[in-house]
Amino acid sequence: MKTCPNCQAQLDDAVAFCPNCGTSFTGAPAAAQPVQPKVNLLDHTAEYDPKDISENKVLAMVPYILGWFGIVIALLAVSESRFVSFHMKQAMKLSIIETISLVLAIIPFLGWFALAVIWGIIMVLRVIQFIRVCMGKAIEAPIVSSFGFLK
Repeated sequence: MKTCPNCQAQLDDAVAFCPNCGTSFTGAPAAAQPVQPKVNLLDHTAEYDPKDISENKVLAMVPYILGWFGIVIALLAVSESRFVSFHMKQAMKLSIIETISLVLAIIPFLGWFALAVIWGIIMVLRVIQFIRVCMGKAIEAPIVSSFGFLK
């Protein structure tokens, strides 16, 4: 039995590397694996000016809170903020799906249940997006980000 000089773990004599910390026992240091940063293709925050984000954060929240009415307010209030425009498009995707789902209301019971589930999911997505605006992030809404309209 040998002891790892780095983490003090008790190891078998035949091992060449410590399974806990990766220390090499062959005399040569273990090759460090390069860390690849995770790239979130749905995160567009770096594309926007930090000043634009900080100045228009409150206005970007309005479409998620007020739905169609909030989209109109944001559209009229700020025409040059790309950050608000991004979140207005995300809120519009949610509102369009919410409006289209009203067709389910004509189907008794099963349609009503499906409508309630869809609206519940949309409400959760609105809360998620609202929190992202509060954090100053421009991340596409989950689920609806794959829909091709309003890119």
